[in-house]
Amino acid sequence: MKQLVTKPLSVIVLMHHECVPPRSLKGHGNKEAQIWRTEYDVMKTLTRIGHEVHAVGISNDLRVIRRAARRHKPQIAFNLLEEFAGHPLYDQHVVSYLELIRMPYTGCNPLGLTLARDKALTKKILAYHNIHVPRFVVFPPKWKVRRPRRLKFPLIVKSLIEEGSIGIAHASVVRDDEKLAERVQFLHEQTGKSVLVEGYIEGREIYVGVIGNGKLQAYPPWELLLKDLPEGAPNIATYKVKWDVNYQKRVGVVTQAADLSEEMKKKMTRLSKRIYRLLALSGYARIDYRLNADGRIYVLEVNPNAQIARGEDFADSAAKVGVRYEQLLQKILTLGLSYDPLSRI
Repeated sequence: MKQLVTKPLSVIVLMHHECVPPRSLKGHGNKEAQIWRTEYDVMKTLTRIGHEVHAVGISNDLRVIRRAARRHKPQIAFNLLEEFAGHPLYDQHVVSYLELIRMPYTGCNPLGLTLARDKALTKKILAYHNIHVPRFVVFPPKWKVRRPRRLKFPLIVKSLIEEGSIGIAHASVVRDDEKLAERVQFLHEQTGKSVLVEGYIEGREIYVGVIGNGKLQAYPPWELLLKDLPEGAPNIATYKVKWDVNYQKRVGVVTQAADLSEEMKKKMTRLSKRIYRLLALSGYARIDYRLNADGRIYVLEVNPNAQIARGEDFADSAAKVGVRYEQLLQKILTLGLSYDPLSRI
């Protein structure tokens, strides 16, 4: 499965069937483009640097991949899927299928996806290795909400497996048992899936991108700032902060290189690489932290196959150390071509 990039490649880009982008941005507004912006940026850039690129929209049928493989004879699949058949945890099975048919792919392996997509499982593994995570409890659907004594307010309520801040709003931060029960019930009704309740850590929101298989590189820590947040509102990356362009302008969303001491940067770099290895990740990932006023680092979650649209945190932090967007995507391709699934055994 090992291969080196020495010439233009035939690449199939795997994506949700509703995220297949148009050929041009002409006539499409920002709100509409948010749905397929990553897919557009990746396909347009790979084409620009000389690769033969084909979009493969996927819903709930793996045979689509097999047909695309027969038609286009790709050397690699660029994996942008975040779910399969409507289930966020099923993307790991798509990657397993790629391994079974001996097709190289970009991004994380099935084991890493399994360990990192379940936020509670991630926290258990990290806590076992003495890495700070917020205290938490999981409420499956229909369970009665009884807060363990060890969990102190304020708490934040979020989906156990959904990505992209789905279900997260200012109301997600709760300060009494009544609001806790209301928010858990709301998420159960909205998603039909288990809910994670964890301690809300006051502090700075910092992201670290890591890329690599065996040899790892961590990009500079990146910080989310909400400069015009209403007084009393929690400093959290809500769904609107992530995806609503007009709301982003209203609350003054800025992401930039984190202003940290050199010692803290080195500490976060070492920690990020350690977490990446503990969770058996490969390809690339983003690790989300909270840094409190005492300088203690808490891991909030780990995101394999992080958002890699042009101008997003991962790409911007890579650009900070001189890695242009085109180079970043080429590096992701090269890592996929050189990854050996049997190396985990």
